Amino acid sequence: MSIPVVDFSAYSLSKEDVTDEQMRNLIKELKTAFTEVGFVFLENTGITQEEVDRVMDISKRFFLQPDEVKQPFTRKSFANNPNHGWVSLETERLNPRRPGDLKEAFNTASLHPDIKWPSGALTGFQEIQTSFFLRCKELSLRVLRVVAHSLGLDPEVFLGAHRLIGTDQNGTTLRSLYYPPVNSEKVKEGQLRCGEHSDYGSITLLFQSSEGLQVRRRSGEFICAPSIPGAVLINVADLLQRWTSDQLVSVLHRVLLPPAGDSRTRQSMAFFVQPDDEALITCCDGSNKYPPVTAGTYLTERFNDSYGKN
Repeated sequence: MSIPVVDFSAYSLSKEDVTDEQMRNLIKELKTAFTEVGFVFLENTGITQEEVDRVMDISKRFFLQPDEVKQPFTRKSFANNPNHGWVSLETERLNPRRPGDLKEAFNTASLHPDIKWPSGALTGFQEIQTSFFLRCKELSLRVLRVVAHSLGLDPEVFLGAHRLIGTDQNGTTLRSLYYPPVNSEKVKEGQLRCGEHSDYGSITLLFQSSEGLQVRRRSGEFICAPSIPGAVLINVADLLQRWTSDQLVSVLHRVLLPPAGDSRTRQSMAFFVQPDDEALITCCDGSNKYPPVTAGTYLTERFNDSYGKN
């Protein structure tokens, strides 16, 4: 099955309300996508391609700077939020059994007023990243509301656990990703641009400049996710699968190396939605399929897997 495409215009960011009939249609379409595939493309969300292009452009300008210029913004150098900042090439292994991923990232994980941001030639970096973070936050909460309805739950079950997005008591992160050209002669055995993994939190919003992402079907084979201009690719992440006792599926995905001789770069923006650090995630159907875990503890464990061997 391919990834479904759903028109979200009835509940886009420009709309105050959604009618009962429109909500019923969205509930049906999102539930089908998230139970059968784990991924969905949303069109007409209210986040424009111009907004995406703007944040990708300023991000690329950051990545193209020399490493010594990016070094002061390295992840783990910010006391109030260790996940905020720059991740250098091959630092992260999203599949811990593979060599380091051939990608760089900048994590906007803290909106604290005292955080130091890239400046100088990157005028507007903080404002553009922050603005896009907040737009993604609003869309995420709308999606979580629809998801709750699709499961017959009070939306507060999910929304109440995401009240602190944008603070240092919540791990939600806007991640700018840059995949530089690959020298196939220097690639380590088994190395990918991004190793196969599932995401950690509730849902993820992905904006990509080109194809390259592959998603694993329930049958086990990987399919290529197309790049649809103006659409947001949204997937279920691990904590939401636990929360829903496997009603919704968090599936593996990866970014392969480009074909030999293909020197193109790749960019994407991922908004990883996390419940608040202290939110206790328990199976909402009352079963004990998964033991209770706080969102912050689960996130720390997963970070230890992907960064721990460096």
